[in-house]
Amino acid sequence: MKNRTSLLSITSALVTTLLLGSPALAAATVQVGASGKTYASSLVKCAANPSTGELFPVVEAGLYNPTTNLSASVALNGANVAKVTNTNPAVNVWLADGNNTVLVRLNKKTADKYVFTVQPGVCALPDTSSNTFSADGVLEYAASGKSYSTVTAGCAFNPATGQAQPFVNLFDNGGYLLNVSINDKPLTQLSASRPRTPVFLSAGLNVISAANGFTSIDYYVRDGGDGTCTLP
Repeated sequence: MKNRTSLLSITSALVTTLLLGSPALAAATVQVGASGKTYASSLVKCAANPSTGELFPVVEAGLYNPTTNLSASVALNGANVAKVTNTNPAVNVWLADGNNTVLVRLNKKTADKYVFTVQPGVCALPDTSSNTFSADGVLEYAASGKSYSTVTAGCAFNPATGQAQPFVNLFDNGGYLLNVSINDKPLTQLSASRPRTPVFLSAGLNVISAANGFTSIDYYVRDGGDGTCTLP
């Protein structure tokens, strides 16, 4: 489409976590502790810290399907964060660079530990301010002109996860050879023979990249919400 209007992109990033030796079970977007009574996010996200307004890495932790009168204390690296109860079962835990240990303690004998590693600058965002948008706002074009993406996410079944997830379509805009990644994980390759691909979004904010060798890298940032959606 030739009719394009410049627009500053509002961007944020999704951060993947490294779980180190935590006795937890993965359950969609959360991991459940060995006690079966607590949980923490499976993924670290970047979100605006209410105290500063700046993007910081954050996870959610608390009680899993709490019964009446169940409570626990949540701590980060040994420092108390908050008390959670059946009426207020979760709290945001803002992480620092490096290794972070989130401990959800039910009592003196029972506590579940969740470990996350945050790389320095992980919430730094790619600059997409030079991207442009179609006049109807449906498509976002990379500054290089080599690719474009739908702006609003659709909903479809993802065979890789076995569940419905939000997605956007990414297009090759001229038969370039583009290596596509999402959140730094290689996804597929676009070319004249395969000019488009769906990109499924994880919970939180996702960074999509399309690299044309060492010549250029296109970036798009999309919000995946809680990583799930309902099919029509």
